[in-house]
Amino acid sequence: MKKLIEQIMKFGVVGVLCFLIDYGLMILLTERFGVAYLISSGISFSVSVIVNYILSLTFVFDTGKDKNKIAEFVIFVVLSVIGLGINQVLMWVCVEKLHIYYMISKIGVTGVVMVYNFITRKLILEKRES
Repeated sequence: MKKLIEQIMKFGVVGVLCFLIDYGLMILLTERFGVAYLISSGISFSVSVIVNYILSLTFVFDTGKDKNKIAEFVIFVVLSVIGLGINQVLMWVCVEKLHIYYMISKIGVTGVVMVYNFITRKLILEKRES
């Protein structure tokens, strides 16, 4: 249980950093460069996924030294694409249907995707202890 709590805390730190990248880049692209919110949200999410991959496998999840890193990355990307789909659908629903400002929507949507990310990465990527 102690290891799980420590892991969740590390995941939280990585998540906050990646959220700042995701949120900051989305706002920069939308407000400064006039990129539509769904496009900027997709771009910023993708950049934060790359950073998240590096940090998650370095500091959070014990994936094992003998694992195939290419297969591991492909799995991470597939899980992240699903997360991106969740992100985009929820952003669209919040902004277009619920009329919630995109900057506020992104905060709630990020929380949902963060839970999805932790659970799927823990279940699928982390090595099983014998």
